Amino acid sequence: MKILHVESGKHLYGGARQVLYITEGLAAQGVDNLLACPLGSEMARQQPAGTRVLAMKMGGDADIGLAFRLARLIRAEKPDLVHLHSRRGADTWGGLAAKLAGVPCVLSRRVDNPESRLVVALKYRLYDHVITISEGIRQVLLDEGLPAGKVTCVRSAVDPAPFLPEVDPEAFRAEFRLPRDALVAGVVAQMIPRKGHRYLFAALPELVERYPELHVLVFGQGPLQAELRADVTARRLDGNVHFAGFRHDLAHWIGGLDMLVHPAEMEGLGVSLLQAAAAGVPVITSRAGGLPEAVLDGVTGILCPPGDVAALAEAVERLAGDADLRRRYGEAGRARILAEFSIDGMVEGNRRIYEHVLENHR
Repeated sequence: MKILHVESGKHLYGGARQVLYITEGLAAQGVDNLLACPLGSEMARQQPAGTRVLAMKMGGDADIGLAFRLARLIRAEKPDLVHLHSRRGADTWGGLAAKLAGVPCVLSRRVDNPESRLVVALKYRLYDHVITISEGIRQVLLDEGLPAGKVTCVRSAVDPAPFLPEVDPEAFRAEFRLPRDALVAGVVAQMIPRKGHRYLFAALPELVERYPELHVLVFGQGPLQAELRADVTARRLDGNVHFAGFRHDLAHWIGGLDMLVHPAEMEGLGVSLLQAAAAGVPVITSRAGGLPEAVLDGVTGILCPPGDVAALAEAVERLAGDADLRRRYGEAGRARILAEFSIDGMVEGNRRIYEHVLENHR
């Protein structure tokens, strides 16, 4: 079996990391993998094991030429199937390229952004099957008219190994220049509107009054960085909110958090939540998209209504004041990740879809 994977993201965020897991897992099973990705991207530098990387120009949704470049690539390489892993033009132009080349095509959908029924009816004709990373996303597509037989949920996975070692609390606080008695909440997300940073910042002033030892580490980067920094300054939170940037060594440190807060308005599943849970960190997040599949309310963390600042503040305060509850949620989260979110299971789920599509195509 020969698969051409297409990933148009330039950074190694959660979705791109899933592509690494899939390609390396399939390669271990003897599948011949090709990976088309942008020139200069982090994915091109990673060179996943057992995968031939084909770096090329990918200009996003407006880059109609991508359809023809991918079609030429498909005709030259003759894969059995094309797997499109991202948006940014790869979904539409990649689907069109596969149609032009006469090769079956599978799309992974990682976001729960709504689309009109007309868009779904037209766009999704390009794909032989759609794989969603959560049941929440699958339900969105079903509600928008996609036939049930054309869409399957295969949840994202996490490699727990890097997140299992204990983190030295003193080394953690020294690394991020935090007081020794700091109670540390973390945010791990791109700085874009739907991730909801502003809701946590709105809740913080009263929380810091009650818990002056509460500090927030903000990991990530994105277009809202300057705006979010200004918001923190305007709320006089500079002493309690620390922007840590994008860290390639996050797996080494995330277990040092006392809690992870992810107040997103929309989310496909939330890989950073799975990673935090693997590290034994309790999670506070929103009851939106696939997030209730990543966090079990009252078992591995707390779910809040999206955009509800008061409920978010109450959840943070509940964990801040109860170390035993933080420990119980963290232990339950780690056990659930080990049992339900394995890479092997995710790889096998994707492979079953390939085989189903290829059988129907024949």
